[in-house]
Amino acid sequence: MTTRRPAAATPAITLLVVAKEPVPGRVKTRLTPPFTSAQAAAVAESAIADTLTAVRGLARVPGLGPVRPVLVLDGAVGAWLRVPIEVIPQGEGPFDARLAAAFDAVTGPTLLIGMDTPQVTATLLADACRTLAHVDAVLGPAADGGWWALGLRRPDGRLLRGVATSRPDTGARQRERLDHAGLRVATLPVLRDVDTVADADAVAQLVPHGRFAATVRDAHRTADPLAGAGGGAGGGRPLVGR
Repeated sequence: MTTRRPAAATPAITLLVVAKEPVPGRVKTRLTPPFTSAQAAAVAESAIADTLTAVRGLARVPGLGPVRPVLVLDGAVGAWLRVPIEVIPQGEGPFDARLAAAFDAVTGPTLLIGMDTPQVTATLLADACRTLAHVDAVLGPAADGGWWALGLRRPDGRLLRGVATSRPDTGARQRERLDHAGLRVATLPVLRDVDTVADADAVAQLVPHGRFAATVRDAHRTADPLAGAGGGAGGGRPLVGR
């Protein structure tokens, strides 16, 4: 009689969402003008909300396996956070150090994303998680030269610490760090971060029925027409979660 071995359990994937509390004057400052600080904060809040909607959608993806969503927050939880999710504080120091600390706080396969790509979908995140099961790392480039997602099968903050952010070559530098470590890296689709009004408008067109798009439209309707469109000029910052 042959004894059948039970199938190996699929390891849980931790999905870290790096975000900043949507406080006027502290988030999305490049949207002002023409938006007010309060409108910019509302845009940030809606971006977080749509991102977390995509994350929650992973629970309905067939055959994906367990996913542990965690919000890595700079700031305090408040009424703006409308869905139940595990929350841990961001670390101290520059942004690369805080991203590194987030990876050092977990074990097992981990995918980290930010709050600046509300067009992300559960399908896209599920594909990233599945890909991470076959490689050492996944990296999602951002259109501005940064990156919007980074996944590591074996989390190690040293792979991020010291990689300068807020630069047009941040994504290339991060990829170079992964390659130098000898990791097998898969590239995810390019997404556009929301940093400027031009970014917000472009992303809102991609997901016109979401909360983010509705908030951007409302902000345009009530924005000061004399404030100018300075917030929509120039390239976005190559960051996540800022």
